[in-house]
Amino acid sequence: MRGSLTAAVERTLPGLALCLGVTGAAFALARVEQRVFGSIWIEALVLAILIGTAIRTAWTPPARWLSGIDFSAKYLLEIAVVLLGASVSAATILAAGPALLIGIAGVVFVAIGTSFTIGRLLGLPKRMAMLVACGNSICGNSAIAAVAPVIDADSDDVAAAIAFTAVLGVGVVLGLPLLGLGLGLSGLQYGAFAGLTVYAVPQVIAAAAPMGTTAIQMGTLVKLVRVLMLGPVCVILSILAPRLGEDGAESAASACSKRPPIHHLVPWFILGFLAMVAARSFGLIPPTALAPVASAATLLTVVSMAALGLGVDVRTVAKAGGRVTAAVVLSLLLLGAISLTLIMMLPLG
Repeated sequence: MRGSLTAAVERTLPGLALCLGVTGAAFALARVEQRVFGSIWIEALVLAILIGTAIRTAWTPPARWLSGIDFSAKYLLEIAVVLLGASVSAATILAAGPALLIGIAGVVFVAIGTSFTIGRLLGLPKRMAMLVACGNSICGNSAIAAVAPVIDADSDDVAAAIAFTAVLGVGVVLGLPLLGLGLGLSGLQYGAFAGLTVYAVPQVIAAAAPMGTTAIQMGTLVKLVRVLMLGPVCVILSILAPRLGEDGAESAASACSKRPPIHHLVPWFILGFLAMVAARSFGLIPPTALAPVASAATLLTVVSMAALGLGVDVRTVAKAGGRVTAAVVLSLLLLGAISLTLIMMLPLG
């Protein structure tokens, strides 16, 4: 037993060390961005996958590296998803009011359904279309990373979805304030709009900042509620996963026959995510621990993205470029339209 554990650790270390090295380089480049431009436009998470992909393009890792890379891409990511639950509490969610909360949930599920349909109409495989849909509709890179193991997505598809979503996310942060001013939105309205459409929490804050403190507070709150939707969405997708076989070749009966036992329907890390939300809501997590937990979640996610990049052949990603870009752009435009409709219906003033 001890010998097998030691052997497993020895197999994992080389690849894990490589992923940590890529992670360190990503954080270093993000720090350079901060110093040169005054803010971080390309997050460490995105930089990690770009650096990893560049390394993989120039060098194919031998077999001895693969165990650690696979470990980082799967298990460290699952732990990060669990820790993410500590950033959301029931009190924060209820403060938004029932109408807005129901509206946010409705926007997420409608956007996922319509975005998935757009992806399929553009010829994307089912799993790829679902990655794009969840990334646009929930929280960008984090949603793609969390959904990927639930639906057993291919690493090339995950990397492509994250890459295109990341690029578009930067564009949204730059352009959204101009759209908000052009539409004459109030601080509350614009904050809700940013929270419903921008991908990552730091990007929401950056996009909302030009419209003032009220916009930042509302945007952050709405964004956190969107993040919370990741749990229910992953639970539903874990049940529907057998039906996401490539190009729908399976019949309903065949899909059901492949369905895992009931105790395997909900991945352990989704249960862990929900447990962390409950722990935060009942005050079981000390306030002093929230920042370290959030930092740990960020670090583990970046390490897993470095591993993901190290497993990607950029030529495979490039093949899906045009269709994925079209799917992401059209889905985002649709999400913006749905979000604006909700905002105009609510008394946000």
